[in-house]
Amino acid sequence: MRIAVVGGGPAGLYFSYLMKRRRPETEIRLYERNPEGATFGFGVVFSDTALAFMAADDPETHDAILPAMETWRDLALDLEGERIVIDGVGFAAIGRLELIQLLTKRAESVGVAPQFGTELSDLSDLEDADLIVGADGLNSLVRGDGADFGAEMPLLENRFIWYGTERPYETLTQSFRRSADGPFNAHHYRYAPDLSTFIVETDAATWNAAGFAGMDEDATRAYCEEVFADVLDGHRLISNKSYWRQFPKLSCRNWYSGNRVLIGDAVHTAHFSIGSGTRLAMEDALALSKALIETPTDIPAALAAYQAARKPITDKLVTAANTSAAWYENFAEHMKLKPADFAYSYIQRSGRIDDERLKRLAPKFFETYSTDWNKRAGARA
Repeated sequence: MRIAVVGGGPAGLYFSYLMKRRRPETEIRLYERNPEGATFGFGVVFSDTALAFMAADDPETHDAILPAMETWRDLALDLEGERIVIDGVGFAAIGRLELIQLLTKRAESVGVAPQFGTELSDLSDLEDADLIVGADGLNSLVRGDGADFGAEMPLLENRFIWYGTERPYETLTQSFRRSADGPFNAHHYRYAPDLSTFIVETDAATWNAAGFAGMDEDATRAYCEEVFADVLDGHRLISNKSYWRQFPKLSCRNWYSGNRVLIGDAVHTAHFSIGSGTRLAMEDALALSKALIETPTDIPAALAAYQAARKPITDKLVTAANTSAAWYENFAEHMKLKPADFAYSYIQRSGRIDDERLKRLAPKFFETYSTDWNKRAGARA
């Protein structure tokens, strides 16, 4: 089998490694447009159980990645200086570049030689491939205009911009502040002992009032540093191709068409507020490799099995991500709540945590604030 993989991010590298390891006779060509060692973004975050799938199916890679990750057991909300800790909601993070380097080594260890710095303008160079795997992200060449895959990609209204900072935060924290122009939110977490991801988000009205459309990169960074001066505590924001974006809710009705198949952000996106994008991409890679290994002589059947097994699981998580994203679209309204009610609204934003699960998941948080919730609920009744 001859497989061309377009995209050398976590999904493409992991698929290539898994496929070559289990079927050494497979010819795999992996194309990545960026030079080796270059990446955009900072750290990527996982829930504390997100790598469980890897521990079961690929313990060697799991054991290689785990020591490089920063971990913590709680998250925190900072509502204009009022800090609330939610226990039991653990996460882990790793630098995106470090993850790519680790996965590159894994791929090379089984004989895959990624072709870095190779940008394809069309798919004509891949005509001899039995299968083309699109692991090339949101602007996927393999997906093209999306018509063959039934793709839809509406944009959320909020704007966000991805920075880093040298302040290492103790835990994943959501900080909410107001400027003279309107409300802002920052998602920040450490991914190395001395580095953190710092995502700034605001609504469209505030973005326009602040005049970001006419600001250059330095002025934009300076404005965000001023809004979150107390959160940064003397540290600067670090840019890396940092620009304002609206989150695209990509979904595809079909995950394959002919001999083309999609994985990761090429086929779906999950809002960054639930920290599942990279996990979903790597799980896609694992599912596709399993399907191909189980029916190596019937690619159409393998692709159908991949979609049938993977799409329902992903749809469920993406629905939760979209529900979470909707909460952020209106975070300015939530900021008007009392801190305890704000935290309760936040923790239930994805629709997956009821009171009983919350009591089990975060007993300290529940015990501290549930009396306030019940009093106010009784007063409203």
